[in-house]
Amino acid sequence: MKYFDYAATCPMDPEASKVYVKAASDYFGNASSLHDIGGKSSVLLEQCREELARLLGIEPAGLYFTSGGSESNFLAIEALLSDTPKKGKHIIASIGEHSSIHGTLARLEKAGYETTYLPFMPTSGVISLEDFRAAIREETVLAVIQHANSELGTIQPIKSIAEICKANNIYLHSDFVQSFGKLPLRSAELVSSFSFSAHKFYGPKGIGGVYIDPSITWKPFFPGSTHEKGLRPGTSNVPAIAAMTAAAQLAFSALEKDNINYKQLRQLLIGELEPIKAWMSIHEASEKSQLPGILGLRIAGIEGQYVMLELNRKGFAVSTGSACHVGLHSPSKAMQALGISGKEAKEFLRISLGRFTEKKDIIQLAQEIVLIVLAMKKIS
Repeated sequence: MKYFDYAATCPMDPEASKVYVKAASDYFGNASSLHDIGGKSSVLLEQCREELARLLGIEPAGLYFTSGGSESNFLAIEALLSDTPKKGKHIIASIGEHSSIHGTLARLEKAGYETTYLPFMPTSGVISLEDFRAAIREETVLAVIQHANSELGTIQPIKSIAEICKANNIYLHSDFVQSFGKLPLRSAELVSSFSFSAHKFYGPKGIGGVYIDPSITWKPFFPGSTHEKGLRPGTSNVPAIAAMTAAAQLAFSALEKDNINYKQLRQLLIGELEPIKAWMSIHEASEKSQLPGILGLRIAGIEGQYVMLELNRKGFAVSTGSACHVGLHSPSKAMQALGISGKEAKEFLRISLGRFTEKKDIIQLAQEIVLIVLAMKKIS
């Protein structure tokens, strides 16, 4: 099967796999144990923390290891709210945030917080800075804005948002899960916290991390936790952390080459879909605000799930949006953020490219999509 769902998850890089096996064999000790075997694992754990911090240009003291993006989002939001710089219970977020963000904010709303949800601009798939400024209140203590959308690949103006937040004494959490390993992340040190997940950049599943500005004196959500300076319970997964670090090194070293390749493949795909251009809507931002490896589109009058299932039958794996949204009856968060609802929202299809995508596979995928659409439109 030809894989076009890299935004959902990536296969593990062979080098990362080797590191995982090596660490699992030679560094099996509990990093919190006081004996030498535990100490050996602890040394490796801290070396990984320092290396990841170096890649991101952040302080190692603010980097914590978690089970992945969803846990990181939750822990970051709770940590920031435990030490807000001013009083208030107002939060600003985008409608297009990941389901783990929406779940956390829904719980907070039951506890008395109020959230203002901002839409995406229909023409670009990013939020309006004017709308963001207008949403700020005296009691606004937190903003939650993802860096790159997992369904559209649109990149939010995090640097500008961070500057606005700083000027208004507001903490900013950003979900970096889709952008980590795909962008230089020069804004990493500007936000109050950010999350990432290894399986999005060819590392193992079940491991990720969260950065929380070391100047913030957060309080633990889980009482009595001792791991990761009390941020979370659970024994540190040293082999997975080592493999994630190796995957991150490879991803950051290949950033420029990969992005050039994805841009070429994206244009090839769009070009090959020319025969159905009259029915196709591509939701994207300008080139500088777009991850080239994610293509979010709709085909008028045809449900994305039908196209996805037909492609699956023909040996191609694509998706109808975030894998964490599958099973929900509501439209994808990206479609809601764009103001698209009803039958049109169900037309959404996501194609995401990766390290092992080849030109011939792109051409074959496009040909199959064209055949499916023309058959549905009964055009020969």
